[in-house]
Parts: sequence; structure tokens; C-alpha cells
Amino acid sequence: MGTRNKAVLTAAALLLAAGTARAEGLRDLCPDRPGMGTPPCTMDPGHVQFELGLGDWTLTRQGGDREDDLATGDLLVRYGLTSDLEMQFAWTAYTRIRTRTGNAVAHRAGTGDVRIALRRNLHNPDGSGFSIALMPYVSLPTGRDGLGAGDWGAGMLVPVTYALPHGLSLDLTAEADAAVDADGSGRHLAYSAVFGMDVKLTEKLSGTAELAVARDEDPSGHANQVLAGLSADWTPSANTQFDVGTNIGLDRNAPDAELYFGVVRRF
Repeated sequence: MGTRNKAVLTAAALLLAAGTARAEGLRDLCPDRPGMGTPPCTMDPGHVQFELGLGDWTLTRQGGDREDDLATGDLLVRYGLTSDLEMQFAWTAYTRIRTRTGNAVAHRAGTGDVRIALRRNLHNPDGSGFSIALMPYVSLPTGRDGLGAGDWGAGMLVPVTYALPHGLSLDLTAEADAAVDADGSGRHLAYSAVFGMDVKLTEKLSGTAELAVARDEDPSGHANQVLAGLSADWTPSANTQFDVGTNIGLDRNAPDAELYFGVVRRF
């Protein structure tokens, strides 16, 4: 073997070893999905993660009216800027809403609004131990009329986790929003909190139980919502996750039921 070929093979081996070391040095996968809460962990710098909702069905019944929402292509893209800062881009590719009032049935379909956010972790960006972050966001009215909010909105999330022994952890996501009014003009205060407990069932399988409470002070009428959620995720490899979950409304203002599933892939 010539000197040049040996040099090429040596360089290739060094690059492969460096790539393997880099992959092994990545933080544990820490997606936003599944569940209603938000984790405080941030992406490794220079890495991107795609979180895709493949199917999401929501049922809401009020009196004799019924609404079925079906969404697919619910995309979240996360990119690590520094060791404790990431940027996010979220968009729903397709939503179909079927409304039935008496014998009358109406359909709407189209894309959703765009949401852009930054997440700045303040302690333990890998989400271990006690971890907390600040996450400001802005939403842009790109959705079709009746599917999007109709105007821009903004808000702040404060996600917190605390790891316990035996594979358990406690979660809290506090949120305050300048939410768009129901008529699509102007903004009002809305705020919520999601309480959760995560349990690691096996090396690759985890489950989460959650309780969410929310208050919306829209000028057309103030409303509270309470929901309970259960979800599970399976991580067959270091960079891939599959998940499924359900949420159940616990009061008359909340959607009756939601079922969803999706996939996560990190690069």
C-alpha cells in the first residue's frame, strides 16, 4: 500500500472516530413532544431536531354542537445556537375542522399559524437534576381564516423539571400570553400551568401523566379549562423517538378528548 493511500485511510479513520466520539458526546434526546408541558432542556449547538405530529384528533362538544379537528404535519424544528440557547420554528401543515350544528355540517381546511421561539436554559441545559429555562415566543398570522388566530400574538413560557430517584421527575410549565382576541383584532391576557410526572418504565420506554389548568380572559367572555393527559414515548435509538398520547377535558370549557401520535429525529 502506497504512502498516499495509507494517509487517506488514516485520515478517514480519524474522521470516523471523531464523528463517533461526537455522536456519543451528545446529550440524551429531550424532545418537546409528547405531552402538554414543555421541557427546559436545549439542543446541542449546531444540531437540529425535527418533531413531527403525524396525526392529532380533537373532539369538542357543546350542547348539541360537535366539532372534530384533525391535524397532520404539526412540525417543530429546533436548532442549537449555543450550549444553553436554541431557536424554534413551529407550523402545522394541514388542519381540517368539521362542525355539526343540528343537521347542518360545515368544513374548513388549511394551514396553521407560524410560531417562532427562543429557549434560554438557566441551569442544566441537558435537563438533568434541577433544570429551568425561559422561552419567549411570537406567533405570526399565516393560517387561513378560521384556522389561525387572525393576528400576531406573543408570550413567555417558564419550564422547570426536577429529577427524583428511581427514574421519576417532576415537571412544571408556567405560561403567560398576549393572546389574540376571538374576533381576530387585539390581544388579551391568557395564562396556564401544566403539572407533570415522568416515569422511566424501561431503558427505552417512558410515560408521563399531566394536569393542565388555563385561564383565558378574552373580552367576549372569560373561561377556564382543566385537562388531564397521559402519554408514552419509545426511543429505539439515541436520535429517534416515537410517541403517542391522549388528553381528556375535565370541565365543560375544555375539549372532550384528544388523541395524537408522532415522531422525533435529531441530526
